[in-house]
Amino acid sequence: MSQSSTAMNTETKPQEPTSGTPADHAAETSAQPAQAAQPAAPDLAAQLAELQARHNELNDAFLRAKAEAENTRRRAEEEMSKARKFAVESFADSLLPVKDSLEAAIALQGATNEQLLEGTHATLRQLSAALERNKVMAIAPPPGTKFDPHQHQAISVVPAEQDANTVVAVLQKGYLIADRVLRPALVTVAAAK
Repeated sequence: MSQSSTAMNTETKPQEPTSGTPADHAAETSAQPAQAAQPAAPDLAAQLAELQARHNELNDAFLRAKAEAENTRRRAEEEMSKARKFAVESFADSLLPVKDSLEAAIALQGATNEQLLEGTHATLRQLSAALERNKVMAIAPPPGTKFDPHQHQAISVVPAEQDANTVVAVLQKGYLIADRVLRPALVTVAAAK
C-alpha cells in the first residue's frame, strides 16, 4: 500500500518551479489565465451570435404561428357567422311550396268545401314533408305509454283503467328537432289507483 500511495502522491503533486524567483512564478501563473481568456472570448462571441440567431428563428416561428392561429380564429368566426345567418335557408326553402299552396287556395274563387278540404290535406302533407326533411318529428305517444317528463307535459291527472303514470290522451302533439325537444306533447296522465 505504501508503494502505490507514494506513487499516487508523486503524480498528483504540482511541480514546483525549477528556476526563477517567486516573482517569475507569479508572472507565469497570471499569464496563463490571460492566455486562456483570449481564446474563450471568440468562443463566447460565436456562442452569443449563434444564440441570437436561434432566438431570431424561434421568435420568427412564434410570430408566424401566432398569425396563423389568429387567421384560423378569424376564418372560423366568419364561417360561424355565415352558418348562423343562413341556418334557416334550407328550412325556409322547404316551406315555400306550402306558402304557395296556401296562396293558391286563397286566390281560388268559388271553390267547394270538398276542394278546399282536399287542398288543405295536400298542403298539410307538404308541410309534414318539409318538417321531416328538416328533422322535425312529432311527439304523439299512444295511450298507455309511460309518462316521460322530458318529452311530455302533463296537463291533468285523470282516473283511468290503465297503469298509473301513463299517458291517457294527447291534447297537443309535441315536436323534436334532431332529438332535441322543441315543444313537449301536452298529455293527460293516469292517476294512481
